[in-house]
Amino acid sequence: MSSLRWALGLGRSGRGRLALAAALGIGAAGSAVGLAATSAWLIARASEHPPVLYLMVGIVAVRAFGVGHGGLRYLERLVGHDAAFRALGDLRVATITRLERLLPGPSGGLASGELLARFVGDVDRLVDLWVRILLPAAVAAAVGTGAAVLVLVLLPSAGLVFLATLIVAAVLAPAVANRVARGAAGRLALLHGAYQAELVDVLDAIEELTIYDALEPRLAHLDTLDTQHRRAAGRAAFAAGLGSALTALCAGAAVWGSLALGAGAVRTGALPGVVLAVVVLTPLATHEVVASVAAAAHTLPGIAASAERVRAVLVQTDPIREPEQPRSVPAGPYDLRIRQLTCAWHPDQQPVLDHVDLDVPAGSTIAIVGPSGAGKSTLAAVLLRFLDPTSGTVELVTPTGPVDLADLGGDDARTVIGWCAQDAHLFDSTVAANVRLARPDASDDEVDAVLARAGLGEWLADLPAGRETLVGEHGNRLSGGQRQRVALARILLADRPIVVFDEPTEHLPDDLAVALLADMAGAAAGRTSIIITHRPELLPSVDATYRLVDGRIEGTWACTASTSFPA
Repeated sequence: MSSLRWALGLGRSGRGRLALAAALGIGAAGSAVGLAATSAWLIARASEHPPVLYLMVGIVAVRAFGVGHGGLRYLERLVGHDAAFRALGDLRVATITRLERLLPGPSGGLASGELLARFVGDVDRLVDLWVRILLPAAVAAAVGTGAAVLVLVLLPSAGLVFLATLIVAAVLAPAVANRVARGAAGRLALLHGAYQAELVDVLDAIEELTIYDALEPRLAHLDTLDTQHRRAAGRAAFAAGLGSALTALCAGAAVWGSLALGAGAVRTGALPGVVLAVVVLTPLATHEVVASVAAAAHTLPGIAASAERVRAVLVQTDPIREPEQPRSVPAGPYDLRIRQLTCAWHPDQQPVLDHVDLDVPAGSTIAIVGPSGAGKSTLAAVLLRFLDPTSGTVELVTPTGPVDLADLGGDDARTVIGWCAQDAHLFDSTVAANVRLARPDASDDEVDAVLARAGLGEWLADLPAGRETLVGEHGNRLSGGQRQRVALARILLADRPIVVFDEPTEHLPDDLAVALLADMAGAAAGRTSIIITHRPELLPSVDATYRLVDGRIEGTWACTASTSFPA
């Protein structure tokens, strides 16, 4: 319940419309019950052949309830779904806002597929909390209470029977459905997320899995998850059917009880015969409204499980500490000074970087080399303020004095230090649009200039659409080298004084890697460049190279393209 209350607290912008939708729903459902009751009275009264004027009020009421039911139901659905989508928008914005703070730092040990499952499947499932739970419950409570009062006034004994069946249908039946579905519905959310996460991971790595003959076991695991999901779905469907059966029994009991008690009252003269139809048909119409509560109750455990899964991601501690009063970014040039830097991705893990010291003069180009897992990307994350050090300092040394990077806001720090990642994401748009992510207001001439500096000028000039060429999903219409050059153009357009190139030649053959590194060094001339790579033999001439092994700097060399590194 705490997770559900948390989810409700996020969907603030839809509350006013949800209240309006509830009022419209009460009006629509009340019109349906009123239509049944008035029609029953009108038919029974007309059978007595009274003067037609005696029936005019009933005739007008039937028409009003008929028109009102359809019109109000349409408006209720329109406003209710608008309220739900506004609440869903709040949830999505809150989720993205938190993930922007958490990523690319530690994500609670969750793989990208699992994060996607929680963002898409679980967040979207929370919209049912408004549409399928809160709204029907509010309508059923209001209409059921009003109908029970009406029958109680007409025939108290029948009203008590009707009230008892309403309590069973609106409280006991949903509780039974909820109880039966609790384990299955909770597992359903977990299995759905696990299946979606596994599917994303398999699709992302399908080429490698096929090459190493490891695809069949992963597909078998997907089949197992699918079987478990279908079993849990069957259990949840059984719970829904059980709840519906109980509400149907309650509706029948209300009708037969009202009929038996009403017939006895008519025989004794305690109830007019015309009113008997109202006493019998009003419970039937009301139970149709209340039945939606039991039908939706079995989904509540699943919604609660989804809320808990989303909440588990969003309540994580920020990987970086934003200063309460961040310092303003001083004017450059900037020397980079790292002293006794120690950090880990999680407090209970061994440090990935261990007392690292490093000096990078302004305008220099250095390389940091080392095997995979040595801590190179962790160092990049610290420089970009995606991860806070456990101890030690990272300082920007300026003409006015040193500034600790931790004293700057994360966004401010990233206006000084830019990042060119090994797998920079390209959106399914044009080359120019992907470059303009760095600066949306950049002119065409500025975009063309950075594309030329990145080595793409001649290639684009030969294409009919030029800079407006579509790159495809994840840039799949470009080669690996072209994707990296688009990323280079993006970082050049951002014009950061310090640039971290994190494994820029990953997945490229040696000849393309050498050319790309040379072009990167030339394009970034005049700014501080830090090239992180595990392929030192491909490096161009740089000012210095540092070898990072097991989180420690083990050696420093003045570097040329032919430098030979000791083992």
